[in-house]
Amino acid sequence: MTTTVHRRFAFDSSHPGPRRYSHTCLRVWLVAAAVAWTLTSVPRLHSQQPRPGEYQVKAAYLYNFGRFIQWPAKAANNTGDSFTICVLGKDPFGEALAATLADEAINGKNVVAKRIPVPEDAVQCRILFISSSEGDRVKQILSTLNDASVLTVSDLPLFSRQGGMVQFTMEGNRVRFEVNLAKTERAGLTMSSELLKVAVNVRRSTQLGD
Repeated sequence: MTTTVHRRFAFDSSHPGPRRYSHTCLRVWLVAAAVAWTLTSVPRLHSQQPRPGEYQVKAAYLYNFGRFIQWPAKAANNTGDSFTICVLGKDPFGEALAATLADEAINGKNVVAKRIPVPEDAVQCRILFISSSEGDRVKQILSTLNDASVLTVSDLPLFSRQGGMVQFTMEGNRVRFEVNLAKTERAGLTMSSELLKVAVNVRRSTQLGD
């Protein structure tokens, strides 16, 4: 049952699809008791429309991470009136991230996308996506953030083993993700059990490489 649920949650970029799952959205059952995620920002499946691309799917994941993670009150107060999802390095999303986040809100705050030039700027972000262009300085970036309450996400290989919090992976043409739970907890972030059920791997060790 668990494998089936995970497979249903993994977005398939080969499926014909188009613009958005709005209020009539795709529901993904995470547990047998019928716990569902409402993916309000994933492009809506429709045969006449273009299929969603890899980074459209990843943009939708970033939004939903924000919905299923709790930040400490201090961090929420420090990030102002917006829920900011930032991109550091060469932006692979194009217009997909801004389009996904348009008119969305999390906990009463408007969700916005922001490109930042240096990792020091990430302290004002809730979620930071680290582009593959930053592969040579991942450790430096993570060290700069230290224990800041910022969810770090990337699709760089071995990202979670290097201390990143969420790493996108691909299974065929499906976008999946793994979690470094030890790092998220150290930063004061609380991931919902539903989110952890969907992860393909959850690292609980504080030692890099485990």
